Amino acid sequence: MLELSNLEVVYNDVILVLRGLSITVPKGDIVALLGSNGAGKTTTARAITGLLGVHEGDVTKGSIKWKGEDITHSPPVAIVKSGISQVMEGRRCFGELTVDENLSTGSFTNKANHKERYARVMDLFPRLGERKDQLAGYMSGGEQQMLAIGRALMSGPELLILDEPSLGLAPLLVQQVRDVIKEINEEGTSILLIEQNAMMALSIANTGYIMENGKIVMDGDAQKLLGDDDVKEFYLGLHGGEDEEHLDGGRKSFKNVKHYKRKKKWAS
Repeated sequence: MLELSNLEVVYNDVILVLRGLSITVPKGDIVALLGSNGAGKTTTARAITGLLGVHEGDVTKGSIKWKGEDITHSPPVAIVKSGISQVMEGRRCFGELTVDENLSTGSFTNKANHKERYARVMDLFPRLGERKDQLAGYMSGGEQQMLAIGRALMSGPELLILDEPSLGLAPLLVQQVRDVIKEINEEGTSILLIEQNAMMALSIANTGYIMENGKIVMDGDAQKLLGDDDVKEFYLGLHGGEDEEHLDGGRKSFKNVKHYKRKKKWAS
């Protein structure tokens, strides 16, 4: 359905960010793209949705194919019309608009079945129904994340790209977002889930890709990755299936783990 092949992205004609990146999102699947800050995850999303130009970036090599058609250099509006929607990192709701007005902007490129999609968003997020006349800028972070996902669904996407949907949310809200993502997928929408929260993403994904320094360093079945010792150590703060401890008895975090020397198979 979506295929990125040997993708290379450069910012400002000098900064190489993606280095021969290849991923595939099959129809009906949830694919998790994992990595730390600076790995290139958001750049990957921008490349797919045509937003690189806004950030002085460009695809210099490789291709992006959507349902067999090359969309590598297509404009964002055409990409949305073709069936791809993105929920950006940080929600990016229109703070000065109401919930209803924000949702209406999501259907700008595809006004067909607006009422049905609106009703579906309200079913997924009853809280939005209670807040429909409220300005988005006065909503909580969790409510804004609901609104951002709902707005993306208003265009009726076949593929939904979610960039760090759990960022800054309390654990209970992360669980709610996880459940909603799973429900959206079960209704037929393919998902590219870009996350640092590896546990959450891999728990619902079919396939996982792990990025470092603009390239894929590991990929495979999500459940197998979740049980892999390297993934546990470098991305879940675990080692050998158990929590490792600092000398002071505290749990080791990725902040410390990421500086460890990688095994050859990991860094190659």
